[in-house]
Amino acid sequence: MGVAHHANHFIWFEIGRTELLRARGVDYGRLEDEGIFLPVIEATCAYRAPARYDDFLRVHTQIEGATAVRVAFAYRIESEPGGLVVATGSTRHAAVDRTGRPRRLPARIRELLV
Repeated sequence: MGVAHHANHFIWFEIGRTELLRARGVDYGRLEDEGIFLPVIEATCAYRAPARYDDFLRVHTQIEGATAVRVAFAYRIESEPGGLVVATGSTRHAAVDRTGRPRRLPARIRELLV
């Protein structure tokens, strides 16, 4: 069929999210070292056009909102060149500790997410 598997879109979302956090000065690995984890608690994807093998894709990621214990991201995947929208989606994340209990994000992190 030559079309990328639908689950790949969530991997591309993760890459976009990680790169956005890094660009804002948030090192996810360091957060985990500090005992702060951001598991996905909700994820959506609307498939607009097929992503084909060997397509060049650009993932646009933005923070939709952040509270003391949650962060929400929005995504748009476009094929290059041309900017055809392949998919849009969102994820919501809860801040938890190593045991999975809710944990407040440090103020310094929240400031970077606003």
